[in-house]
Amino acid sequence: MKQIGFVGLGMMGFPMAGRLAAAGVNVLAYDVVAETRQRFAAENKAARVAADLQAFGDCDVVVTMLPNSDIVDEAVLALTKVLGQGALVIDMSSADPVRTRALSAAVKAAGLAMIDAPVSGGVSRARSGTLAIMAGGDAADVDRARPLLGHLGSTLTRVGDIGAGHAMKALNNYVSAAGLIATAEALIAGQRFGIDPNIMVDVLNSSTGKNNTTENKAKQFMLSGAFNSGFSLALMAKDVAIAAVLAEAVQADMRLGAHVNALCTQASNALGKAADHTEMYRFVEHP
Repeated sequence: MKQIGFVGLGMMGFPMAGRLAAAGVNVLAYDVVAETRQRFAAENKAARVAADLQAFGDCDVVVTMLPNSDIVDEAVLALTKVLGQGALVIDMSSADPVRTRALSAAVKAAGLAMIDAPVSGGVSRARSGTLAIMAGGDAADVDRARPLLGHLGSTLTRVGDIGAGHAMKALNNYVSAAGLIATAEALIAGQRFGIDPNIMVDVLNSSTGKNNTTENKAKQFMLSGAFNSGFSLALMAKDVAIAAVLAEAVQADMRLGAHVNALCTQASNALGKAADHTEMYRFVEHP
């Protein structure tokens, strides 16, 4: 891989692109926000920063890490006009899997290849390069991306054809959100009955109620009042909504998912775009 393009230097993309540069990868990075580009250049001397997507013509692989499918579509379609034949697009965003399949058709028609490879693990694991990566696409294209993605994640699992990675990410985050809400509801109910919520967390973690929230979020970010895990409530709500739309598209019965989707949307609207996803605890306590 002669030059790697990286588009999107947000909360996750910034440390991910930085890890690639630190690993000796020839990175050309871009973000729509000029201040972010300048900060990335200042903190990552080994990387180059582009002023626009037109500079990506020499890249044989481009990673996108963007907020939603609308922005992914816009960026990737622009890249199809500048990338050389055979270049590989790796979309690591949290995007709509149905739209990803439609976008991949346009990418293929332009003589390029595409896989979707979203991640789980949050900012801390982006910084440490230990993300869990779930990929969709042709096996050969996923294998082509493995050496690069190995700098970003401790696991890379091909879960199916194009779009399957984004579907898996949305479904994973739905399950995670359901566990978070259930944990918050249980802690608040127990506390009002007179049980110390910290003791409740200890008991849950030694019992069948143990989950990612009880182990990694309840005491650390919720009961402490820190609410600074690094993953926004708005993004969690977006991912759960994608899972709900996916379930409807494939005619899967996801009644609990519909309820979780509604709660996440209500909480995100009530608490605002800046809210951390662990602030769902506050919403459950005082809806």
